[in-house]
Amino acid sequence: MSLEITETHACNCGHDDAVPALDVRAVPHAIRHATVFGALSAITPGGAMDLVAPHNPLPLLAQVEQREPGAFEVAYLEEGPEAWRLRLTRR
Repeated sequence: MSLEITETHACNCGHDDAVPALDVRAVPHAIRHATVFGALSAITPGGAMDLVAPHNPLPLLAQVEQREPGAFEVAYLEEGPEAWRLRLTRR
């Protein structure tokens, strides 16, 4: 698991270098959602976090919406096949 400010580079992959990224691909499945919920709780209004997942995290997004209805805007930055990168911005 890594939660870090990404370094500046010119990859043109659509991510913002000032947005923290949480790569959950190495997080054990049993604690993956809890890890994301903890990270999202630290995001202040107007702030964002990039989530990197091994698959399209639709069940996780449904849980986020159920826990905090309307709190996050979700934008897909990358859609597989090896990783999905989503930007979650707190409204």
